[in-house]
Amino acid sequence: MAEPSWMVLARAQIGVREVVGPKHSPIIMGWIRELGAKVLGVPVNDDETPWCGTFMAWLMKRSNLPAPPIAVRAAQWGRVGGWGRELVGPRPGCILVFTRDGGGHVGLYVGEDETHFHVLGGNQSNSVSITRIAKSRLADGGMRWPKGPFLPSVQVVRLTPKGVPVTTNEA
Repeated sequence: MAEPSWMVLARAQIGVREVVGPKHSPIIMGWIRELGAKVLGVPVNDDETPWCGTFMAWLMKRSNLPAPPIAVRAAQWGRVGGWGRELVGPRPGCILVFTRDGGGHVGLYVGEDETHFHVLGGNQSNSVSITRIAKSRLADGGMRWPKGPFLPSVQVVRLTPKGVPVTTNEA
C-alpha cells in the first residue's frame, strides 16, 4: 500500500533544520506563517518554540486535513485533544503522541524495533528527521489516524535499531 500523502510530504522535508540563535529557518517560519495563530492556537514568532506540532499541522494542512484546536501543543494530537481516530495498532504514517518531561512530542510512525518506535518528526535534534523513541513514552491514546482518509489494516513494520539514534527529549 502507498504511504499516506502526509508521510510522503514529511519524508521530503527530512533535513530541514531550525537555526539556533536570533535568526530563524525561513522554511520553518514559512510553515508558521502559512498556518497562522488560528491553526496553531497561539502566536509563534520563531523556530525556538517547540515545533513538532507545527510540522504536523503543516503536513495535515497540505493534505487537506484538519489540525487540533491548539496544534502547536503535542498532546492536542492525541486523546487529550480528541484529534483523529484512536488506533489499537500501528500503520505507516499514523500519528504518535509521546510524553516527556516538560511537555510532549508528536511524529509519524515509520516502524519499530523491540523497544522503540522509529519516528519521522519535526524538532527532533532541531530538525526533521527519523529517530527512535521509547515505546514506554507513548501517551495513552497516543496512536492516531486522521478522520476522513481510508484507514488501512494494522501493519507493524519491523526495523533494526542499528544506526538510528535514540532521543529522550525532543524540545
